[in-house]
Amino acid sequence: MHIFSRFLKFACILASCTLLLADSLHAAQQLDRFFLMGSGVLHLKNLRNNREAQVTLLNKDGSFNQEAFGKVDWVFDFPAKERGEHVSPRLLFMLSYFVDRLAPGKTVNIESAYRSPEYNQAIRDNGNNVARTSTHQDGIALDFWLPGVSGKRLWNTIKAKNCGGVGHYGGKIVHLDAGKPRFWEAATSGARTKEPDYNRHLYLSTEFDRYHPKEQVNLSFSSLSDFDFGVHPVIQIFSADNPTNLVTGVRLNYVDENDCLRIGDRKTARSLTTLMPAYLPPGKYVIKMEFCEKPFEQMPSEAVSNPIELVPEADNKGAPPAR
Repeated sequence: MHIFSRFLKFACILASCTLLLADSLHAAQQLDRFFLMGSGVLHLKNLRNNREAQVTLLNKDGSFNQEAFGKVDWVFDFPAKERGEHVSPRLLFMLSYFVDRLAPGKTVNIESAYRSPEYNQAIRDNGNNVARTSTHQDGIALDFWLPGVSGKRLWNTIKAKNCGGVGHYGGKIVHLDAGKPRFWEAATSGARTKEPDYNRHLYLSTEFDRYHPKEQVNLSFSSLSDFDFGVHPVIQIFSADNPTNLVTGVRLNYVDENDCLRIGDRKTARSLTTLMPAYLPPGKYVIKMEFCEKPFEQMPSEAVSNPIELVPEADNKGAPPAR
């Protein structure tokens, strides 16, 4: 009887450990919405408005911590309710990735975070080296520095990953954004040129890198110089390995397939949605959107997104954050 009792005790302990391990693996599976993803633990200090917060962007189960994202919005002075979105999760997890590797536990000192279009234009009018199409206006950028890390080292480390926009103007401050992968220094920034005019530098991106079949995909345009253009309601999905290989087409949500969806403001440009097809096999893809009403002939005729990966439901249990 004594031996049986000890056996039951051992069996219960083993079962508990198995459950804990399963929970741990379940949580770990949720931590991969992005190809480049840090811990999500950040200490942010905005030197412009003196707002500061320590945040953990992920809950223990791997889901997004909405309270933490709200704190980030506050530090960035980002109008989340008005815009219907948070500061870019892609930006924050990229930032976390580099902080974890270069200055773990150190404060991210922010020199510039969100800028309203009006403020962006005002500082541009004052002669500052600011682009008309600055990604700061979309809540997907920040200029920052890390204690004990030179700007050149920080710039080179981010540049090597080719994961977004990274600029260095000298000194310790680096610009990072979740827009089109590119890099520049002061002499090559082109911020005050007319090159970005006519939406020539617009960029299409997805909110995440990894999705499940039948899951909603949030799409957005950034680096826009002008609005009042249209997008075709049927978007095309191509193989990322072969961008000429059309796999399927899907319709934007809430848009008739015969309509040309007008993009009249920044909020509309950042709130396009569709569903990943249930029949699409696992793999990497890109999304192409065509423009059906171009106000300028210099504007591109189409935009191609960042690569995304479709993951079977059983392999990734992560739930997307609320917008």
